[in-house]
Amino acid sequence: MVASNNIVPGMILSINDKFYRVESSLKVAVPKGASFIKTKLRNLSTEEVTEKNFKLDQTVKDVSLAERRLEFLYMEGKDYLFLDIGNLEQVAVSAAIIGDKINYLREGVELKAAMYGDSIFSVELLPFLELMVAKIETTQARGAVPAKRIAILETGAHIEVPLFIEVGDIIKVDTKTNEYIQRV
Repeated sequence: MVASNNIVPGMILSINDKFYRVESSLKVAVPKGASFIKTKLRNLSTEEVTEKNFKLDQTVKDVSLAERRLEFLYMEGKDYLFLDIGNLEQVAVSAAIIGDKINYLREGVELKAAMYGDSIFSVELLPFLELMVAKIETTQARGAVPAKRIAILETGAHIEVPLFIEVGDIIKVDTKTNEYIQRV
């Protein structure tokens, strides 16, 4: 437990059995009334950012998370099977935790998993991945020639790419913004 006065960015808090990373923390003093701590919190499961106020000296449960490196193996039923690189054990992660990151999973892709105890509650891809273009969607141009077109990657992700990208090319993709970076 930590007093709200000691909340700093980067801390992980447990509120109503959900985990949040503190993005910002500010003490607000008001002329009439009690001062309070205003925070911006990022839900580690949904990535949503919310604001929450705490009374001064209010106790909040802080937690320390273990980060593990996992390597994607294959899908098994409704779960995704990973290899924990640290201890070489297989770990099953539910589709709800993977979310839209599934668009970048292929055998051998590494990611970071945040764990509390034995349960994984969020995963984070590497910021950039190099993936092969499996298919190019043709666009129906009306009037002007389009400057970009849609490429379907080997993982199934749809990315807007320049016209010079062809099937079989390896491209670097920003996994946070889903944008083409460069041809490799």
